[in-house]
Amino acid sequence: MNKIILFSSIIAITVFLSLSVDSAFAHPHSGQIMINGHTHEVQTEIIPLNGMMGLEKSTILFHASEDNTLPWGFVEGKIANHVEGYPVIIQIFQNNDAVHFAQTDVSQDGTYEYKFRVLHSVNGDTKKIFDGDYSVTIFKVVYLNQGNFI
Repeated sequence: MNKIILFSSIIAITVFLSLSVDSAFAHPHSGQIMINGHTHEVQTEIIPLNGMMGLEKSTILFHASEDNTLPWGFVEGKIANHVEGYPVIIQIFQNNDAVHFAQTDVSQDGTYEYKFRVLHSVNGDTKKIFDGDYSVTIFKVVYLNQGNFI
């Protein structure tokens, strides 16, 4: 029951954060993440949920090239202090409009990967699903202190 309440709270915070630009109780820091096999600089902030856990929000830019011929894109990473049982939530925006929303499980070692279609082909007719510049926001539930790992 507590997991359901906490997960519902995470979804509510996710929606709230997607509508707001800044958060007064967040702790920003920088890092790196992989999108389509390329390392990108990422801006990350931790939003405390309770004394043990927080919501890690990472934002990075993604560019779908005009001459792209690969059908899939992917987001992958490794969470050093993930809370078991909580998925990674991924939101993709173009010009501040939400264009894709997904969640993916986190493996026991903290790794995750999410694949998404960039191109769609039927009978030789190819349609671009993603084209241009996007902002990718990734939400992860993490332990606030390393001593809290289970």
